[in-house]
Amino acid sequence: MPGVGMFAAGNSVDEVSKIAAIAEKTITVISVAETLGRFESISEEELFAIEYWCLEQAKTETVQRAPLAGHVVVISGGAGAIGAATAQAFFEEGAAIFLLDLDGSPVEEVATSVNGKSIVCDITDTTSVNAVFRTICKTYGGIDILISNAGAAWQGKIGEVNDAVLRQSFELNFFGHQNLAKATVAVMQKQGTGGSLLFNTSKQAVNPGPNFGPYGLPKAATLSLMRQYAVDYGDQGIRANAVNADRIRSGLLTGDLVAKRAKARGISESDYMTANLLQKEVRARDVAEAFINLAKSDRTTGAIMTVDGGNIAAALR
Repeated sequence: MPGVGMFAAGNSVDEVSKIAAIAEKTITVISVAETLGRFESISEEELFAIEYWCLEQAKTETVQRAPLAGHVVVISGGAGAIGAATAQAFFEEGAAIFLLDLDGSPVEEVATSVNGKSIVCDITDTTSVNAVFRTICKTYGGIDILISNAGAAWQGKIGEVNDAVLRQSFELNFFGHQNLAKATVAVMQKQGTGGSLLFNTSKQAVNPGPNFGPYGLPKAATLSLMRQYAVDYGDQGIRANAVNADRIRSGLLTGDLVAKRAKARGISESDYMTANLLQKEVRARDVAEAFINLAKSDRTTGAIMTVDGGNIAAALR
């Protein structure tokens, strides 16, 4: 594109890199040829003979596209247990991964493991978010799926907790999701190809636990936020869904927090982690697979997928 640069398109980052490299070499060859004399391409007949040579065709017949090849996935909280597991799951499905986190070194390590990119981002700061999304679009050309996953847990009895703590939790656990979703939708509208917004909410949104209001209240608001995006942008092919997970060992649910939550409920730590109908501890990978399923569900929006081993008290009704 004269005056702008070269654009390459393909089904994966590796494929695009190869296409771009070939194009750059072709430009160099043509430029040198024109300097020395005149460049002339082979004829259409010769080109056809090369492309449809039996050995060349044999290579293309064995190529199998991964389900999410060509899709760009942005994951916040990429350095955490759920973020890393989700990145790995989408990488296995062929997607291009871009991870966001406040902690630079760990998220870079996760990104390297999935052949992706990472960048430090404060999702509570709209200036930071907008700058990061410009970088994502410059790097990958757009966004197809957002996994709004970053969060942190604050505790306290709701009638006694300091207002500053509650506001801090809302900034991250609600406005952080809004900032990411808003920036993503702006990109998706320009693309005109729809997209998928996926929010990591919590069972606290529908079944609040004792002394956990500072965390549960903004999560309840985020659940409603997801539904509002589904209502407002469904006609543009932009889907919004959520995963309600519970008791996943991660940077949010640390060993210390497990001990505190178990004590608040008057049970052992082991019983706390397996207190569900299946009596099994739920893993970060289970949450990642829920995100994968929702991302592939082209006719689903405004839905909440529960990943908690079975908790009737948190069932939607």
